[in-house]
Amino acid sequence: MAHPTIHAQSTPEKPAFIMAQSGESMTYGQLEARSNQGAQLFRALGLKAGDCIAIFMENNVHYLPLCWAAQRAGLYFTCISSRLTAGEIEYIVKDSGAKVLVSSAYLAKTALETAPLIPGVALYMVNGASAPFQPLEAALDAQPVTPIADETAGSDLLYSSGTTGRPKGVKVALTGLPITEPNSLLGLTQVLFGFNADMTYLSPAPLYHAAPLRYCMAVQRFGGTVVVMEHFDPEQALALIQKYKVTHAQWVPTMFVRMLKMDESIRAKYDVSSLKAAIHAAAPCPVDVKRRMIEWWGPVIHEYYAGTEGNGFVYTNSEDWLKHPGTVGRAMLGELHIVGEDGEDVPVGEEGVVYFANGPQFEYHNAPEKTAESKNAKGWSTLGDVGKVDEEGFLYLTDRKAFMIISGGVNIYPQEAENVLIGHPKVADVAVVGVPNEDFGEEVKAVVQPADWADANEDTAAELLAYAKQHLSAIKCPRSIDFMKELPRHPTGKLYKRLIRDAYWGKRDSKIV
Repeated sequence: MAHPTIHAQSTPEKPAFIMAQSGESMTYGQLEARSNQGAQLFRALGLKAGDCIAIFMENNVHYLPLCWAAQRAGLYFTCISSRLTAGEIEYIVKDSGAKVLVSSAYLAKTALETAPLIPGVALYMVNGASAPFQPLEAALDAQPVTPIADETAGSDLLYSSGTTGRPKGVKVALTGLPITEPNSLLGLTQVLFGFNADMTYLSPAPLYHAAPLRYCMAVQRFGGTVVVMEHFDPEQALALIQKYKVTHAQWVPTMFVRMLKMDESIRAKYDVSSLKAAIHAAAPCPVDVKRRMIEWWGPVIHEYYAGTEGNGFVYTNSEDWLKHPGTVGRAMLGELHIVGEDGEDVPVGEEGVVYFANGPQFEYHNAPEKTAESKNAKGWSTLGDVGKVDEEGFLYLTDRKAFMIISGGVNIYPQEAENVLIGHPKVADVAVVGVPNEDFGEEVKAVVQPADWADANEDTAAELLAYAKQHLSAIKCPRSIDFMKELPRHPTGKLYKRLIRDAYWGKRDSKIV
């Protein structure tokens, strides 16, 4: 059995989590009391097992206790991106069937715009409430700190980030089991990454995303301590590793890029030798970036490929990656299949759509057509990625199928050009998309976020085009480059490429430049 309630009995004074910037923290004893009060409040509001709450907050001290309150009350908890608009929040709240929405004073402007769109939903706010939201802290303080009588395990109900369309909710059936029942993630994290009660885990990403949320909660099931960054800062992340002797952390490749682009003298200031496992996922990592991270931190870097859907899990450690550069690993959960246009497996080394067979089943909430689209005639499921496997079964991802550019009948995957351009010192971030071309249908364009806006000029564009041509065949190279002050990248590392592409195809009011 593994659950914070057990550690509240054995190590009540141990920090369950620490907020990095504010310094606020909660012990396991405090987390137990607060999550009990949350569960009591949900029952007082009439919520029963199987109902749903929604959380629209930035990373703060109230976040994880709320999730544990919902988990022990048998509820679904839907964590919503703090970057969404009122209309987007309305869609998720209504689609999930949430009966409670909890927000924060920090996000009050958007929360107040959302309130009239979701009549009948109970509204709470932390850190100062504006009507019609009620102060959550006062509501919790009024509840007993003892467990509810009918505890049963709840679950997250999370929505995709909507990088290629409207977000989809991934809903798993509740088990009806006790709250202490372990889940499959616990076994994986213990075996692959060495999760245990003595670990200190740094979480630099938003808690509303699947991996940070699930991994933070997994750490607390083991009885470790989580250090949560309110906002990612590359130097502060290194300082936190040194300060708290962090043993485990999870990253996305854009964080690696930002840390590597710091001056060597800054990177050398901090002791990162306490790290036993630096885990990354969520987006493709350029080969050069990962190689440099392994050189810097040692062979402690682990990578996995999986989705919120949980239909499969692919994994590699540093040693295997160095032998197979660019791989995301071999399947640990589900069987890998690379499927061609005819629906059949392609030969080893050839590209196709990545499917998992015999993995856990999932469904998209209220979207049976989307669930059906994710499966083929054999019942295998896909997240929409394209890739290939080598003779030893190692998977290499090419790109998402939705981002493929077809120029003159040739299929071009933008990730290759992105991986090259991000290596240029003047590039902070880059997106490569297909834009209209009268002769070829589409042509390749790079949209670059320069490290210094003073470099957003024709000379830099020419320099970057020449750089791309040194490393890529002509057909894969951008024909032109535009500059943008900040790419619409999710803090979880995912790029809203659809927004960039749509601007060039006349699907939005203004072109991105």
